[in-house]
Amino acid sequence: MSRTFHRLVMRPLAADAIVLRSHQGLPVSVTMESSAIDVMTDLTRVKVFTVAPGTPINDALQKMIHAEVRLLIVTGPTDAVLGVVSADDIMGERPVSISVAERIPHNAVRVQQIMTPSDQIEALRMDDVADARVGDIVATLRGAGRQHAIVLDKDENSGQESLRGIFSVTQIARQLGVSIESDGKAQTFAELERALYTT
Repeated sequence: MSRTFHRLVMRPLAADAIVLRSHQGLPVSVTMESSAIDVMTDLTRVKVFTVAPGTPINDALQKMIHAEVRLLIVTGPTDAVLGVVSADDIMGERPVSISVAERIPHNAVRVQQIMTPSDQIEALRMDDVADARVGDIVATLRGAGRQHAIVLDKDENSGQESLRGIFSVTQIARQLGVSIESDGKAQTFAELERALYTT
C-alpha cells in the first residue's frame, strides 16, 4: 500500500528571526538556595566535548572556543575517561615549561602532557548532588580551589560509573547574575563568595 505524502507550507523568513539556543532547560537565574541540578551541565541532555590525549593543545583550545566551553574530557578509544584539560591548563605556564624543557614548539605540546589524569581527579556523586543546593557546590569548588567539578553516576544494572555532569564556576556565576571578570578565577570566586554569604 503506497502512502501519500503532503508538502508542508513554506513561509518567508521573518526579518527579526533569531537563533534559539539550547541551554538544556537550565533556568536563566538561580539563587544559592536553588537545587544544584539547576546549574549542572547534564551530559544525558547535552553533548559532551571530548579530546584525544595526543591532540596538540592549540587544537584543543580551538575546540573549546568553538564549543564555548572551558573544559574538555580526555578520552581513550573506548570512551574511557583518561583525564580532563581546561583552558587554564592550556593557557597557563605548564605548556611553556614543557616547550622549553623538551625544546619543542609550543604547538607541539600535547593534551596528555598537561591534562589532569583521571587518578588525580576527585568527582562528586550524583546521589549527593541530587540533594545539594547551588551554595553547596560553590562552597565545594571554592574549598577545592577548582573552576570545574565532574559528577559521576552509577549504572543500576552494571554498576559501572559514568560521567553524568559538569559544574563550572563560569556557568554558576552567569546563572547567579554575578559579573565575570576576564582577568581570572580570584575575582569570580570573590564575587561568588560574596553572593554565598549575602543571600
